Amino acid sequence: MELLIFGHAGAKVLMFPTRDGRFWEYERLNIVASLADKVSAGYLQLYCIEGLAQETFYDAGRHPADRIRRHAAFEDYILNEVLPLMASTNSHDCTMALGCSLGAFQAASLVFRHPHLFRKLVAFSGRYDLTMQVECFGDLFEGYYNEDIYFHTPTHFLPGLTCSWRLDKLRQLEIVLVIGNADPFLDNNRHLSRLLDEKSIRHQLHFWDGRAHRAGAWRKMAALYV
Repeated sequence: MELLIFGHAGAKVLMFPTRDGRFWEYERLNIVASLADKVSAGYLQLYCIEGLAQETFYDAGRHPADRIRRHAAFEDYILNEVLPLMASTNSHDCTMALGCSLGAFQAASLVFRHPHLFRKLVAFSGRYDLTMQVECFGDLFEGYYNEDIYFHTPTHFLPGLTCSWRLDKLRQLEIVLVIGNADPFLDNNRHLSRLLDEKSIRHQLHFWDGRAHRAGAWRKMAALYV
């Protein structure tokens, strides 16, 4: 598993790529460049990882149960290898997760289930329920559903979350959600925001003009919100 690290110090940013992205995607899309001043000044250190979408949610050759199992294995890699690497490389006490599109789902799913490991979540153009169908985006589990899918889907498990310890940790997070007001996942972002409000979890939901599901918008978002 390859990754790229940019910067020498500062808050650590775990960066999840889009569906078709690789670990070098944020550099290629100039999102790293949009953060260059903060990176050079030692305010941020970026960790750009693989997303494995083609081995998980978008692997049509796998049964949906195997897709979510493979995703869980990917998360184990983050928890047991990437986060320890980040901690050993940089002792800064702030770790945040950032994702765009599918990467926003991956970042949110991880942070909402392990909030004690993070201080901030930044999610751009995310769909937080991969079972929903909207426009050309289909149900990535093809009607299949099990407990693993439930516990990895933020808009499914949050309503039933009653653990006081986890809720307390979630309420300590800084959560920033950004979506275009003409984007396909607009309603899903509003729904997630309502669920967070119901649990008294502070967050920001920002709306951008038009369809902001694109790299040019993400570069501007990153400069503002990371």
